[in-house]
Amino acid sequence: MSQTVGMPNATAADVVALLRDWSVETTPTSAAKVNRFADHLAPGAAVNVTFLPGSDPADTVAVSKRLRAEGFEPVPHVAARSLADRAALDSFLGRLKDEAGVTQALVVAGGLDRPVGAFASSMDLLATGLFQAHGITRIGVAGHPEGTPDIPEPALKDALLWKNRFAAEHGIDMYIETQFCFDAAAIIAWDRTIRGWGNRLPIHLGTPGLATLKTLLKFAQSSGVGPSIRVLTRQARNLAKLLMVQAPDRLLVELAAYKASDPECGIEKLHFYPFGGLAKTADWVNTIAAGRFAFDSRGIGLVVGEAAPLRVAS
Repeated sequence: MSQTVGMPNATAADVVALLRDWSVETTPTSAAKVNRFADHLAPGAAVNVTFLPGSDPADTVAVSKRLRAEGFEPVPHVAARSLADRAALDSFLGRLKDEAGVTQALVVAGGLDRPVGAFASSMDLLATGLFQAHGITRIGVAGHPEGTPDIPEPALKDALLWKNRFAAEHGIDMYIETQFCFDAAAIIAWDRTIRGWGNRLPIHLGTPGLATLKTLLKFAQSSGVGPSIRVLTRQARNLAKLLMVQAPDRLLVELAAYKASDPECGIEKLHFYPFGGLAKTADWVNTIAAGRFAFDSRGIGLVVGEAAPLRVAS
């Protein structure tokens, strides 16, 4: 089996275990195209709701309210650079709690180069104490397995250790949720690096859903994920593949092997970005999570829809 160097083979049970309690992302625009989330997601599943630059926070509140009413766990994004001041944050969190029963959130800096107001980072938001005041005590913070072009590594380290200390001191159930990645080697190296820094926060690893190679390249380039872009670019040299739907099956196999082989692995669960549509990605993930797959002839990919074997094909 040709995998990340040094990784043993994954078993079917390892892949299924990796997909336990997976979560997914939606935007207000995408949510409007979903008739019923229950057609694709298990009851109580966590669904992140984006708060994109220039959007109306009321849209994030409305989708969170809908998800709660349909029996799911809304996880709204709270973007520091899009909020004017403490009063705006207090109002936003109040609406999320009162209208959608929100108890967890993803706290990020946001995609704006310049803040619209008083907050520049997720740490600025956390330090207000307003999340605890509104009963939001499960909080995700951003992680960058492939780095980020606007923040040097020493600053990323300092911020991550600050968040570890903050979570411990304030009794916050905090986790790291990452940007989407395609390169298992880069993910594994990053997990080991931040573990060496002293990170103890569990990782919810951002994973691409089903989408065409053209779509994946577009999102990867806009997010600046270096190694992943190189992986995709190599595939894109075959023009016939550009419009073919890609599945992250090899990535799942490699990560499942890593998680099973390293008891200190920080990856707790996968979080899917459904660039090709929530229904398509959710149905594919559910099929694998139910064990309805086999390994391909080389043992590095998945053939979905078949019963899982007891071991990897050779």
